[in-house]
Amino acid sequence: MPLSLLAGYLLLMSLYPASFASHHQQRVNFRHFPRTSELTHLFSTNFTDYEALLQYLSLENNYSWRPRYLTSRSVLGWNWNKRNAGLNYTWPVKRVAVVEGDIILGGLMMVHEREDTQICGPIMPQGGIQALECMLYTIDWVNNQKDFLPGITLGGYILDDCDKDTYGLEQAVDFIKGSIRNIDDGTYKCPDGSSPIIRQKIISGVLGAASSVTSIQVSFFSTSPELSNKQRFEYFLRTVPSDTNQAQAMVEIVKILNWTYVSILYEESTYGIKAFNVLEERLALNNICIAVKEKLTKDSGVASEGVYDKIVRKLLSKQRARGVIIFGSDQEVAGVMRAVKRNNVTGYFSWIGSDGWSARALVFDGNELQVEGTLSVQPRAHAVEGFDDYFLGLNVKNNQRNPWFIEYWEKYFQCKWINSTVTPYNQNYDKYCTGDEVMTYSNGYEPERQLQFVSDAVLSFAYAFRDMHRNLCGGKSGLCQRMNPIDGTELLKYLYKVHFTGLSKDEFEFSKNGDGPARYNIIHFKQVKPTSYQWVRVGEYRDGQLTLNLSQIQFRLYEKAMPSSVCSDPCEKGQAKKFVEGENCCWHCFNCTKYQVLLSETQCVECPLGFLPDYNHEDCIAIPELYMSPDSYWAIGALAFSTTGISVTVFVILVFIRYNDTPVVRASGRELSYVLLAGILMCYGMTYMLVQKPTNFICGAQKAGIGLCFAVVYSALLTKTNRISRIFKAGKRSARRPSFISPKSQLVICGALIGVQISITTVWLAFTPPRAIHHYPTREDNHVVCAASINASYMVAFAYPITLTLICTVYAILTRKIPEAFNESKYIGFTMYTTCIIWLAFVPIYFSTAEHVALNVTTMSVAISLSSTVTLVCLFTPKLYILLLHPEKNIRQSMMPQNKCGTLKNNTLIISSSARVESATQSDDYEMNDKLRSLNTSVTRISCATQTSNGSPAEFQLYHADRDALL
Repeated sequence: MPLSLLAGYLLLMSLYPASFASHHQQRVNFRHFPRTSELTHLFSTNFTDYEALLQYLSLENNYSWRPRYLTSRSVLGWNWNKRNAGLNYTWPVKRVAVVEGDIILGGLMMVHEREDTQICGPIMPQGGIQALECMLYTIDWVNNQKDFLPGITLGGYILDDCDKDTYGLEQAVDFIKGSIRNIDDGTYKCPDGSSPIIRQKIISGVLGAASSVTSIQVSFFSTSPELSNKQRFEYFLRTVPSDTNQAQAMVEIVKILNWTYVSILYEESTYGIKAFNVLEERLALNNICIAVKEKLTKDSGVASEGVYDKIVRKLLSKQRARGVIIFGSDQEVAGVMRAVKRNNVTGYFSWIGSDGWSARALVFDGNELQVEGTLSVQPRAHAVEGFDDYFLGLNVKNNQRNPWFIEYWEKYFQCKWINSTVTPYNQNYDKYCTGDEVMTYSNGYEPERQLQFVSDAVLSFAYAFRDMHRNLCGGKSGLCQRMNPIDGTELLKYLYKVHFTGLSKDEFEFSKNGDGPARYNIIHFKQVKPTSYQWVRVGEYRDGQLTLNLSQIQFRLYEKAMPSSVCSDPCEKGQAKKFVEGENCCWHCFNCTKYQVLLSETQCVECPLGFLPDYNHEDCIAIPELYMSPDSYWAIGALAFSTTGISVTVFVILVFIRYNDTPVVRASGRELSYVLLAGILMCYGMTYMLVQKPTNFICGAQKAGIGLCFAVVYSALLTKTNRISRIFKAGKRSARRPSFISPKSQLVICGALIGVQISITTVWLAFTPPRAIHHYPTREDNHVVCAASINASYMVAFAYPITLTLICTVYAILTRKIPEAFNESKYIGFTMYTTCIIWLAFVPIYFSTAEHVALNVTTMSVAISLSSTVTLVCLFTPKLYILLLHPEKNIRQSMMPQNKCGTLKNNTLIISSSARVESATQSDDYEMNDKLRSLNTSVTRISCATQTSNGSPAEFQLYHADRDALL
């Protein structure tokens, strides 16, 4: 069978089960429909006659296809019995609009609306009659173009499918009769019982249908995504884009309106179900939830008003889902709007509409308040040039080729045309039509906005025929043998290649899937002024991009605010969501705690230590580092104190250097004095290390320096006090001089004591390397400190110096009763007492100020500086006093030890002298002997036994031990 019609391969989907059911007056069992693969084989078979087709279909009763009386239960027709009128007629009456031509295009139009109680409903003005007339108008335009199809005229054969798949498929059987030979003459009967002369036309292509459930051809309104599947619908093309694009455009509108919770109503058809599947998928990808999803009855009949009321109540059960997407046809959506009015919820919902019902008078006429605010997606279409004038010029007198125009005229003017066919809808008109009525915009004419697609469908065939004729017939006038009949497979190739500018001035070509260009207008039904409503264009969707003029959108008169359609309001800053079980868009909000930030919309997490949440609890912000800075007030005070101490210490060192060889300096034990002054200088210098920003190096210097400086100071003092103690202790037992009391020995002892601290520090640094770390005494603090300062680690550095301090203090106590001439031990004692007091006060202050970095560091630096200051003042002020203020006392005689009576403490001589010895720690044997010789005239020899109470061997040993210091 030549594929002379692109109605191809599902047109007989329900023919034989419907017919068989009709004959036996039983329900159709749709499970018995042939599979797609069977239908593909069906239309690839060249049937030689009608009986061969019936045999292929395996029908038990072939006569069931032959003429029969249609009962009221037949799916093919209905015997209308109008009560109380005595009328007896058949409805619907099969009619055909015919335009003669050399190449015939079939048309399957939804001239009538769908009706549940009967096969066909009332006439459909816009999508039906206007679409049919647009097809005829475009055929006329093609035939009027000179040499467009040389020697060829284009004709039409148009049927009504009443927007029903079963009825439409039965009607479409006429499209294939011309391709089947030997159809018996019993198919049609004349009124007198004779057989007519049958000349079936060969249909080269089919336009329609408008509904996706009946279209397997070139369609102008069918938008179901399923029809893009070329494995199933190889011979189907359309001039409108797929609903996949329309669904995405709707999702983009929802996103711009910030809706996250919407309901969806979709019709029970391939058009609605496939579109819903795409919508559901795309909404989920954008985290938009569906509150209610309900089907609108379509294929299974016409729903009652009560069904629509239930749908509206179901929508109201999700009160926060005020945005509703409706993917349906005008008849079903009109039922929804009537239910909205009945349930007094006008204005509660905001609609997003599909192309199947928007801008259709059937929906908004009488329901303006309910439809107000609708945003709709329509394939972009412009007016077909000249069509409105053509259509408004038609009347029942000059339009004989459209057999349904009288019905349209009767409905438009609400009148009865004389001798017109009786229908279920023209019996209540109380006036007759004259034929002189005129259609105008003011009396109700509403142009269909998408007629461009009908015109483009006709033109796509026309341009394909033209190109085929040029290639196959060489441009010769009329149909050549190669185009008679037309091969559908060959025609399909030419259809995919067409590219033209249509009567709407838009360019057109098919996509690779056989779809029209994806161009959409976004239209909006608004009240431009009180009681005046209009559909206005507010945006477009093209190539995946939505452009929407929000300033033109008005959901209610004088209300510019966008309606909200969310299950839960957005959480405030710093709040997380706890989703309601089973709901992805409904949640409760809870606050993150003071130190938490939002890790995700449902989870709060603690900021790490050293960080605090920002104001919105979105990010963790680092707490500014707190550390002692040299330019802080605390540091400046500590540095001033330390710098003063350094200056004084340097001054003392300079004075000692200047008077290095004088008796006072020598008598003070200059070697240990220099060691002591160096230790004091190191103590003052530690302040400069303490006030710096902690680094690993600075921390190492602090760990080593603090203990070392004190070790130097107290090692020197311990060496001194130990020497005095040992001398006096040994002197009580004998007159023998103790060991290791010479200056060199003292330096060795002092160095050994310092070496112990160095060893301890080295081991400590090796096992616990110095580190600068962040310390967080409270959640809101971020201190940069040395690791050793936050625990008892510094006690390792202080342990040994504290031990030295305690031993020095003990020696100071033990030597407190020595003769007054040896009173340096008393100064050392006073130094130790004061130092102990300072450090006893320092310890609690230091640990109690741990959270205040500046005060903590200042406490330590001041404690170190005070300790060194006490040592400096107590031990060196008396010497500076003599060196600078009383240089006359800086002589050897004043360094000699005397008792209160002026008696020489040698148990041998009594020397008369009035001078007090200021320093009894040093003496010189040689100097004493010289003095004895110069004063031999005034001495009196006495007995040793008479003076034992005034002297001691210890004093004599100390005298001899320090002789070298004066020499």
